[in-house]
Amino acid sequence: MKIRNYESLLLLWITCITNSLCDVKISTHDVQLTVGDTKAITLEISNYHATEDITFIIQHDDLVDVNPKVIQVKDPNENVTINVKAKAAGHSDVYANNTNRKDLDDVYFRKKKCCRSKFRFLALNLIGFSLYSIFNIGLYCIDEIKDEYFNRYPRGLNPVQLNDIFFAVHAVLVTLVTIGQCFIYQRDEQRVSITARGIIVVFAVFLIGSTILTFTKVIQWLDLLYYCSYVKLTITLIKYVPQAYMNYKRKSTIGWSIGNIFLDFTGGTLSMLQMILNAYNYDDWISIFGDVTKFGLGLFSVLFDVFFIVQHYVLYRHTNYEENP
Repeated sequence: MKIRNYESLLLLWITCITNSLCDVKISTHDVQLTVGDTKAITLEISNYHATEDITFIIQHDDLVDVNPKVIQVKDPNENVTINVKAKAAGHSDVYANNTNRKDLDDVYFRKKKCCRSKFRFLALNLIGFSLYSIFNIGLYCIDEIKDEYFNRYPRGLNPVQLNDIFFAVHAVLVTLVTIGQCFIYQRDEQRVSITARGIIVVFAVFLIGSTILTFTKVIQWLDLLYYCSYVKLTITLIKYVPQAYMNYKRKSTIGWSIGNIFLDFTGGTLSMLQMILNAYNYDDWISIFGDVTKFGLGLFSVLFDVFFIVQHYVLYRHTNYEENP
């Protein structure tokens, strides 16, 4: 927004940040007030399924005052009026927000509780990204493994880039932080499910067997790294399919952020685009198969994200769902 200088005018921009749990319409976004004036703004709230209050965050509280600053929403569909008063000349933003919009780690830190976290998701995530980190670091940093790769693909380009290592290691660290919070804060006696434990045991047996074959020189170290990455690819499928099925079962997408899906879609698309551009520039299309996991992660992410977007905006757009207490 273009800002102009006024001696006695306050330019105010009101924004409502919501997620899939809440729809909010504001009677006006752009407000111009003379200093000392007060204007009533109406918020039309619908489909509000969160338990947290809506809090107004004022960018410059010396310029504007909002009353009330916190709204307790009692009904899923409710109209609320707030009064905005200009205290001084200038411009300011006011954001309407609730804690559901914050990142998962921040929610755990503030609420001192992580009972909604799925332990099986965290366990599988940690294993998957740890193995993917091993694959990326090994193929990018260890000369012996790089030699094995170029002997197998003599015209090939190393498919692992520095950003791949950062992505995997960052994911491991974030998952560890979340797991640490779940041990520190209240977790309502949740544990890793029996199904997840069974899957982890299968992966462990597979990797132990592959490691033995590597030490006995039946397969190369490069093959072992590939097997680690394939486990990560399998875990990704395991994570996506239950969410898609749960949305279908409930006929609703309430309870998770569509914004994360768009971010995931963007990341998956750019990841595949990077590999395609590298393959084109070096005339080395075989490099895509040199890192099947990276391309597969991008492809599966895009396909499932498109499916989730269709569920959210088309199939279950007008469907509400409430958990039984």
